[in-house]
Amino acid sequence: MEYRSFPQGYLVRLDPGEEVVASLSKLVEEKGITLATISALGAAKDVTLGVFDSVNKKYLSQRCQGTYEIAALVGNVTRMDGAPYLHLHITIANPEGEVRAGHLSACTISATMELFLQVWEGQVGRKFSETVGLNLMEF
Repeated sequence: MEYRSFPQGYLVRLDPGEEVVASLSKLVEEKGITLATISALGAAKDVTLGVFDSVNKKYLSQRCQGTYEIAALVGNVTRMDGAPYLHLHITIANPEGEVRAGHLSACTISATMELFLQVWEGQVGRKFSETVGLNLMEF
C-alpha cells in the first residue's frame, strides 16, 4: 500500500496481493482517523461479500474467486468502543458480465485499487442495536 496525504484526506493505492480491509484498517489506526468517507475502484481476485438478512439478523456471505473488476467500493469510517469501524459496500463484475454486490468482508487485490479516503472533522460512534441486529451510528 502506498498513499499520499492531502488537506482533505488520503489517496491510497493498493497493489496485487494486498487485502483491502486489513490495509485500510491499518492506515486508519496509524493516522488516528475517526471519521471518513471512502470511494474506490480497481481489480480483485478474491472477494467475500454479504447481504444482511434482517429477519434472522445475520449476514448471508458469498465468496467470489477469479477475475473481478471492482466497479465501486463505497463506505465510511467511524469508531466503536474506541477502535476504527469500517462499513464498506462493494460492487464487482466478472468477465461474463455477472455482477455481485453487498457488504464487504474481505477483498484481495489482483491488479490495483485506487482509493480516496476523505477525512471529516469530529467523531461518530457506533452501538449495537438489538432491534435491528447491526452496529448503528450513535449521535
